[in-house]
Amino acid sequence: MTGTTRSSAGLDARRRRILYRSWHRGTREMDLLMGRFADACIGELSEEEVEDFERLIEVEDPDLFGWLGSGVPSPDFDTPVFHRFRQFHLSGEGLPPI
Repeated sequence: MTGTTRSSAGLDARRRRILYRSWHRGTREMDLLMGRFADACIGELSEEEVEDFERLIEVEDPDLFGWLGSGVPSPDFDTPVFHRFRQFHLSGEGLPPI
């Protein structure tokens, strides 16, 4: 079970790969963070945002966890899609229903 709530139907091959990769990072915690964001947003990301998200998926989990907290991302990853990802989780949008 991946945890995904979104079907990959209707997505191009690149977005399907990103959706899969978002749910299979290596640590369950980051799978949930990246996967839920991908489920909610992958269909509406622009091509530039898709590229930024692809790069963000490759960031090591400890670095990404730090940036999501109070840390500052490295300049290469300080992008609108990262800030959208952070806000998605800080706002509680990425939480499952109770």
